[in-house]
Parts: sequence; C-alpha cells; structure tokens
Amino acid sequence: MKLQEIYNHLNTISPFLLQEKWDNSGLIVGEWGREVSEVVVSLDIDSDMIEDAKEGTLFVVHHPLIFGKLTQLDFAKYPANLLEKMILKKQSLIAMHTNFDKTHLNQYVFEKVLGFKARQQSDFLCTASGEWELDALLSHLKEKFALPTLKVVNPKEKIGSIALCTGAGASLMDEVEADCFLTGDIKYHDAMKAMSENLMMVDVGHYESERFFAEIMAGELKVLPLLVIIAHSKNPFHSETL
Repeated sequence: MKLQEIYNHLNTISPFLLQEKWDNSGLIVGEWGREVSEVVVSLDIDSDMIEDAKEGTLFVVHHPLIFGKLTQLDFAKYPANLLEKMILKKQSLIAMHTNFDKTHLNQYVFEKVLGFKARQQSDFLCTASGEWELDALLSHLKEKFALPTLKVVNPKEKIGSIALCTGAGASLMDEVEADCFLTGDIKYHDAMKAMSENLMMVDVGHYESERFFAEIMAGELKVLPLLVIIAHSKNPFHSETL
C-alpha cells in the first residue's frame, strides 16, 4: 500500500487541518509513493523501536519527532540521531498529535478508560457531572493510569464535576468549568493559580494519560491491508522510592 493512501486514510479519520498552528502533525519522514506493508503505532519513537522494525516500516506516532525549528542535523543529538537511523532503513514517520487529541484521544480516555460520560466536550476538554468522593476518585485514577502516587492540588472531599485534558493541559485552566481538572505536567505556578481560584487539579501524567494512543490507532488501521504492530514506548520518567 502506498504511503499516500495510508496518509489519506488517517486524514479521513482525524483531519490534519484540525491541528493547532504550533503543531507539526502529518508526514515527518517519507516519500508519498513508497510502498508500505508494515505499520508500527506508538506514543513516541525511540532508537530501539527503529532498530527492531523492518526496512520500509511506517511509524504512526502521537508526538512529532520534529517539533519546532530544526536548524541543523547533528547526528549525535536528538532528534537527528533518530532521523538518521530511519532514513538509512528507508522508514517513514507520520505524527497524529493535536488533531487526534481533538477527534479521538481525550474522549477515549475520558469515557473508555475512566468510564465517565462526557456531558460537554470542546477541542481538548471533556467534562462530566456526578458525585465522587475524594479517596475513591484518587484510587480510581491510580488504577486506570497505573500510577503509584498522585500530585493533587486543592483536594476536595466532595466532587460534583470533572474535566480532563490528556497530556499537558494546565494552560486550559481558565476554560475548565468543573470542580476537578485532570491533566499532566502541572507546574508550580499552575498549582498556585488553581488554589487561588478554588480549582482542584490532579496530575495524571503526560505519558500515563496519552499511552492509550497506540491501541486507538491500531483499531483505526485494522481496515487496511497492512500488518499493524503496537509498540510500547518508554516513559522517560522513573519513580524511585527512598
């Protein structure tokens, strides 16, 4: 199957025009006319994944490998070190980032993983109403996101509404209309602002909240005549117990 045909299918299920202006979703490495028989889907791409994959493999990932201005290719440094390996093996790379957040990822995690029913949904936020006890909610989040501990800002014993943005969504705080906001990469000053505005926030991790990308994407590609392999990218962070 041609790379262009696969790209067209991806564009149908999650149009690339939906991506944010600062994003770099779409074709990162490849040639439109290249034949592809095997696709690896993953949250990110790393050196081991490239080495394990066959020549000519297409990677479909969530996070763009080239993000922002790339002024030189120093093959000793990231991301050029990975780009060189891919080019030598004639591999291709497509990123499905903020467009896929809007059409698939946030709703899937909110409803299929966490079991909440979205009563309201915007580009990056899903919101549900209900009744949750603090301890029960935190236990649920730990289980579903496979987190041993959680960072919680302004905890509330009774919660009547919950909003979620997978990945790093703290910048959307002002758009949240809920008692509790779940997202990743919450910074110190985000937490200070949330406390002052009586918003509960729970850091559910960037990797942990987006790691479901590969299983969703594999499902979307199963209609094509391709071998689709799910690869589990590594979380760059490790938890250590003193």
